[in-house]
Amino acid sequence: MHNKKINDIEFSAGSWPLPPELETIVFIHGSGGTNVLWDSQVEALSDQMNTVALNLPGHGNSSGNGMDSIGEYAKSVSNFIEGLKIARPVVCGLSMGGAIVLQLLIDGPEKYKAGIVVNAGAKLKVMPLIFEMIEKDYSGFVNGMYTFGVSPNTDPSRLKPLADSMMACPPDVTRNDFTACDGFDVMDQLNKIKAPVLVMTASDDQLTPVKYGRFLADGIESASMANIADAGHLSPVEQPDDVSNAIRDFLAAL
Repeated sequence: MHNKKINDIEFSAGSWPLPPELETIVFIHGSGGTNVLWDSQVEALSDQMNTVALNLPGHGNSSGNGMDSIGEYAKSVSNFIEGLKIARPVVCGLSMGGAIVLQLLIDGPEKYKAGIVVNAGAKLKVMPLIFEMIEKDYSGFVNGMYTFGVSPNTDPSRLKPLADSMMACPPDVTRNDFTACDGFDVMDQLNKIKAPVLVMTASDDQLTPVKYGRFLADGIESASMANIADAGHLSPVEQPDDVSNAIRDFLAAL
């Protein structure tokens, strides 16, 4: 694993420099998180493609204060990709990261070879209780996310790096992330997405249930679905091999 920073954006890569003859997949984390979410996939898939997982502005050691709209985050990811001179990458994101993927595919359909949307939806309304907990008891909010958000079959020790990274994220940045999610709604724009898309759901995800994924798959012209068993909202960490294999199969089919 190679840890780098370019143009104020921190990222990890499975190999460096990126071999130009290989296709590249760019991983995007969710609200209040960091690229540690994708460590397993960055390593596992690096044998056949370039793997890059970024930290959004204000997260990890990336500069900035975070943003409060998915559109702004999508522009920052697009600029990052252009800065690395990656031609037509595959973009893959979880939750808020999945919303960013959808926005990228809507705004710049010619720029991306394909998209992978993990445990997300075309609309991501946020419960007011989440904003209240972030304001009043951030540590309690983080602990709750990593209890309610995962499958009962998940080994809690797997989640510690994620919980630690979210605890280190400034509460204001996390609040802005959820504000961005709350304002996101592309339910009537899915028909603009022409690139192939893998919609990945998880059997035990209570935050973005499987029906959210079905709506995406029904609304996107070239969509396929994969459901990860015995996993909740954080499936890349809960069932890393299954997630990596689903990505590998999707890209092989392209």
